[in-house]
Amino acid sequence: MATTTTPILSLNPATEEVLASFDPFTSEQVGDALADADRAFRVWRERSIEERAGPMRRLATILRERSDRYARLMTEEMGKPIAEARAEIEKCAFACEHFAENAARYLADEPIVANARRSVVAFEPLGVVLAVMPWNFPFWQVIRFAAPAFMAGNGAVLKHASNVPRSALAIEEAFSDAGFPHGLLRTVLVAGGAIEPLIDDPRIRAVTLTGSSDTGSRIAERAGRNLKKTVLELGGSDPFIVLRDADLDAAAVTAARARNQNTGQSCIAAKRFIAERGVAEDFERRFAKAVEDLVVGDPLDPKTQVGPLARRDLLETLERQVDESVRLGARVLTGGERIGGKGFFYRPTVLAEVTEAMPVFKEETFGPVAAVLRVRDADEAVRVANDSQYGLGASVWTRDVAFGERLARKIESGSVFINGMVASDPRLPFGGVKRSGYGRELSAFGIREFTNIQTIWIGPAEGKPSASPPAE
Repeated sequence: MATTTTPILSLNPATEEVLASFDPFTSEQVGDALADADRAFRVWRERSIEERAGPMRRLATILRERSDRYARLMTEEMGKPIAEARAEIEKCAFACEHFAENAARYLADEPIVANARRSVVAFEPLGVVLAVMPWNFPFWQVIRFAAPAFMAGNGAVLKHASNVPRSALAIEEAFSDAGFPHGLLRTVLVAGGAIEPLIDDPRIRAVTLTGSSDTGSRIAERAGRNLKKTVLELGGSDPFIVLRDADLDAAAVTAARARNQNTGQSCIAAKRFIAERGVAEDFERRFAKAVEDLVVGDPLDPKTQVGPLARRDLLETLERQVDESVRLGARVLTGGERIGGKGFFYRPTVLAEVTEAMPVFKEETFGPVAAVLRVRDADEAVRVANDSQYGLGASVWTRDVAFGERLARKIESGSVFINGMVASDPRLPFGGVKRSGYGRELSAFGIREFTNIQTIWIGPAEGKPSASPPAE
C-alpha cells in the first residue's frame, strides 16, 4: 500500500495557525490497524446486543463529560461556532443512547410464514467497515455511522478528513475509554489516495462514505470491483420552497438558520430558495434582514453564529460561484464578499434574481451563500426543486399541511420537511437519491445496512412431507 510523507496538518481556519502536524501512517501501521479491527470484530460479534449496549452508554457519558474539550477541538480545527460544536457533541451522545436502547428491537429476528416448520430473517454483522468521513461535522458523522454499526456487531477503520486529524484521534480515544474492545475502532492517518487500496483489503467487508459525489463515484467503483457493500451520503443542493400561503416570518428566520448553520458547510443545508412570485419580494426582504442580523466572528465566542470556512480552497470556490452568478445577472441583497484580515471568512450572502443557469443554483454551494429564485406556482416550484443532480433533503413552507404533504411526495429527495428545517435524527432514516448517494443511515433502516440479512429455514413443516421447491 503506497503512502505519502507529506505531513497531515491541523490548521485553525480562523487564524490560519498550524495547530499540529502528524506523520502519515506507514504501510505497516495501516496493516496493524486493520489487524486490530479484524481481531476486535471477531470478539465483539459474539457479544449479545445487551452486552454491546454497556460501552455504547458509557460512550454517551464520556462525550457529555468531555463536551467542552471536544467542542473546542472541533472549533479550533475546522471553525465550527462553539455553540454548535457543543450541540454536536450532545447529539452524538443522544444517538449512542438511542441505539443502545433500541438496537435489540431494530435487529430482532423477524418470523416469516413459509413452507417450513419455522422460518426467520436474522440480521448478522458483516465485519470491519471502512468509514471515510468528512470534516464538516467531525464527531457527528462518525457517531452517526458507528453507533448503529457497532450495535449491530461490526467494527471499523476510520479514515477521517485530513484537516481534522486531532478530532479523529480524539474519537478513537473516546471509544477506547468507553470500554469497546481494543481496536474495534481504529483511526488511520493517511491521505485520500490511500482509500482505494484499503477497500481492496479482504478484512474490509463494506464501505461507508460521506463526501462529494465525485469521491463517492470512485469509492463505489472500487468497492464494486471487490463486491463490497457501500452506503454513500454525498452532496446536496437542498430546495427550500416558500408557497404563497407560507408564514413568511417563520420561513425567513428558519431560512437564515438553515442556510448558515455550520457556516453553510452542510450537505443538508438549504441552498436553493424557491419562492412563489406573489410573496417572493416580501420573503427576500425578510430573509436578507435575518441574514444580516447573524453574528459573524471568532468561532470560540459563544455569541458567534457564523465562523470561517474550513479551508482556503472552499473560500475561493464560493467566491467564484458568487462572482460568476452576479456577472450572469444575480442581484446581491446582502453580503457577496470576503471579510478581510486573517482567516477564511465570507460575509453571509443572499442573492436574488437567480436563474437555473447560474453556478449558485446548479452547483453545490458549501458556505454562507443563499440563492433565491422566483416561480409562478407550486407545480413550477417542484419542477425547479427537482432540476438538480442532487436529492438529499428539501423543505416546503405552507399553511396547508395536507397540500404540503402531497407536494412532498413529488420531490426527489431522501427527506422532505414541511414547515421546518431539514436535520438528521437518530430515530429517522437519513440519506439521498440521485448524485446525493444511496443507502440509509440511522433508525432501523440504517442499523440494518451493514448486516447480513440472513434467511433461516427450519423444516419440514409439521404434518407435511418435505418437498423440493422449484428450481431458481
